[in-house]
Amino acid sequence: MRPSDILQALLFVVDAPLSLETLSEVVGEPPEAVERALQVLESELAERGAIQLVRLAGGYQLATKPDYAPYITRLLNPPPKRLSRAALEVLAIVAYEQPVTQAQIDALRGVDSSHTVRQLLARGLIEEVGRKDAPGKPILYGTTQQFLHYFGLNSLDELPEQPEAG
Repeated sequence: MRPSDILQALLFVVDAPLSLETLSEVVGEPPEAVERALQVLESELAERGAIQLVRLAGGYQLATKPDYAPYITRLLNPPPKRLSRAALEVLAIVAYEQPVTQAQIDALRGVDSSHTVRQLLARGLIEEVGRKDAPGKPILYGTTQQFLHYFGLNSLDELPEQPEAG
């Protein structure tokens, strides 16, 4: 069996990105060999078919090529999973200021954000990352791998630059 075929089979059966380390362990090859096989798979998929190899959330995943999106949307007709303006505001604060407390989020927004924070926790877009060393030991929040996946980012380094405060 070709290493690129093994990787394609592994990536086909999972619903989340797999890291190079995980793929290396499963295949039983060093990361450099797995990376070469991933490059072969990527070029083979790019040449033909509807599937592509993408780097996402610090790993690799198979995805349909963007040209096929209208057909997939028509088939699946998913319910809208839009985020509210409040949720986007809280996510932006958490993404750029993390780790951040509920009080810091509320102070930046000027309103109580507890309901929105609970919704984002339930959706897996933010998570508790610790406790602040301050009176009451408030919870610190940060973004998750699901956040990266939702916004199509490989890492937080890909976030746009913050606009200058004016």
